[in-house]
Amino acid sequence: MKITSRCCVFLIGVSILALCTRSAIPEEPAVVTKAFVDGSGPDWKTLGEADFVNVNTDPDTWTWKDGEVHCTGTPVGVTRSQKPITNFELVATWRHLKHAGNSGIFVWASEEALKGLKPNSLPPGGIEVQVLDLGYAEDYEKANGKKSDWFTSHGDVFPVGTSKMTPFPPVAPKGVRSFPRKNLTKGVGQWNHYYVRAINGEVRLWVNGEEVSGGTNCEPRTGYLCLESEGAPVEFKNLRIRELP
Repeated sequence: MKITSRCCVFLIGVSILALCTRSAIPEEPAVVTKAFVDGSGPDWKTLGEADFVNVNTDPDTWTWKDGEVHCTGTPVGVTRSQKPITNFELVATWRHLKHAGNSGIFVWASEEALKGLKPNSLPPGGIEVQVLDLGYAEDYEKANGKKSDWFTSHGDVFPVGTSKMTPFPPVAPKGVRSFPRKNLTKGVGQWNHYYVRAINGEVRLWVNGEEVSGGTNCEPRTGYLCLESEGAPVEFKNLRIRELP
C-alpha cells in the first residue's frame, strides 16, 4: 500500500508539472503567407510608357516620368499592355492622391472587352484587382450609417462583366468578390505594395507583403493587363512583370 500511494503521489506530481510546463509554452502563431517580392531577379522586366497603349482616356490622362506614372483619373477608362499576357507575376506600388480615390489593375481583359470602348467606361470583362482608398469605405459608412458588406478598401479581387472566377474566402455576400483576410492598405498619400500572381486561371494578391485575396477557375485566363482611371488622381511606380510559361 505504501508503494502504491507513493506511485500515485509521484504520478500526480508529474501531471501537475506537465500541465504547468505546457501552459508556459506560448502557442504558435497562425501561419501567414508572406512574400514581399520587389520584382528583382532573373526575367523580371520594368514596365514603362512604351509597354502600354491608351484605350479610351485622354492623351494627358497618363503621364510617365522617372519610373512613375501619374493618372489624373479623368475620363474613366484604361490603358492596356501592348500584348495579351497569360501567366505572370506583377509588382506595383501605388498611392491615391485624393480622399476616397478609386482605381484598379485589370488582369486578363479580353480583346473583345476593350474593342470600341468609349471614354468614361470600363472594360466589361477581366479580373479586377481593386486599388481603393480607405476614404471610400469611410464615406460609404457615413452616408449609409453602416459598414459596407459588398466591398472593402483592402484588396478585393473579382470578375468583371462576363468574366468568371471562383473567389477565395472570405467571400462577399453575393458570392462574387474575394474579400481580403486582413486589412493592410495604407491611406491617401501613402505608398502601398501589390504583388499579383496570375497562373493557370488563378489570381492571388499580396498587399504590403501578405497574401490576402484571390480566386481560381478564372475565365478568360489570358488577356491584357490594364491600369484603371476612375475619377481620382492616382500614382503607380515600380511596375515590374515576370512572364511565366
